[in-house]
Amino acid sequence: MTETLRAEVVHVVPPDELDDVDLQPELRDLADDRYVVVCRKGGSPSWVERLVAFLRRRPIEAVTVVTDRDYAEGAEFTATVEATDIAGVYEAVATDA
Repeated sequence: MTETLRAEVVHVVPPDELDDVDLQPELRDLADDRYVVVCRKGGSPSWVERLVAFLRRRPIEAVTVVTDRDYAEGAEFTATVEATDIAGVYEAVATDA
């Protein structure tokens, strides 16, 4: 089942650096020759949203997306993703331009 994900890029692991990073074997197999993008779900929160999340004790959710596209750290993107068998990891089906 697919869903639309809006996120802010926190860190990107390019395909040529996958062997240099300590990834779960399942994630390494899923990534193969694609980018592993660690994101903050929901995009970049405003100062008020951060304060509310802190007061309500709701941490900002981090997710990992495996995609064919490279993104700059700090960039926001929207993608159609599909959940994988790995908790918190999604595979991009389609991304914004």
